[in-house]
Amino acid sequence: MRNMPAVLIVEDEPAIAELIAVNLRHNGFRTTWALDSASAQRELDAALPDLILLDWMLPGESGLVLAKRWRAHPRTKAIPIIMLTARGDEADRVAGLDAGADDYIAKPFSTKELLARVRAVLRRRAPEQAGEAMTVGALVLDPSTHRVSFEEQPLKLGPTEFKLLQFLMASPERVHSRGQLLDKVWGDHVYIEERTVDVHVKRLRESLNQAGAMVETVRGAGYRLTAKPAPAAVPAEKTSA
Repeated sequence: MRNMPAVLIVEDEPAIAELIAVNLRHNGFRTTWALDSASAQRELDAALPDLILLDWMLPGESGLVLAKRWRAHPRTKAIPIIMLTARGDEADRVAGLDAGADDYIAKPFSTKELLARVRAVLRRRAPEQAGEAMTVGALVLDPSTHRVSFEEQPLKLGPTEFKLLQFLMASPERVHSRGQLLDKVWGDHVYIEERTVDVHVKRLRESLNQAGAMVETVRGAGYRLTAKPAPAAVPAEKTSA
């Protein structure tokens, strides 16, 4: 389904993880479950969620260690984290927040409170829409002046390509499906084919010239904007027998 915020649940108790997942899905969220630190890292490497629900006590590395690592990494530092744990002492809450958690919920908790806190954290951490310039690598987009530049050289974009780039730059490194891009850029009231996105992505890449490689295709998933695009494959030279 479109426009559903993605939540990564890092919890080693299946019953608790399933309870959280069911309630989140019933309230308009997409969920992914990881039962330990290694699988949580794999999920993050594959795709960035909108929010992480992170248990403190996990097999392998603890949630506290994971929170500190993710906060220190440029790719994951902006993802909201809510810690879930049976450790409810004040010292533990302080340690969790100091590690980088945006909120801290002690077990047992009510699902209504959990949902309220998830929504509150997402509201607080939502990207600003005040028209401030956005920068990804050497690519700069200024909504207030409707200008785009790469390595300080101005670029000309059509209105749809501008909106598409603005949305991608608001969440760099995050993969967006064609359906999500249709909803966010064209509006969910517009009924057009998802292939339309491919056409405008192609135009956007052409308009960005050298920066076009920053708009990456993720097979089977959609598109993302990255500051460090993968190098283009160099064809192997033919050798004569």
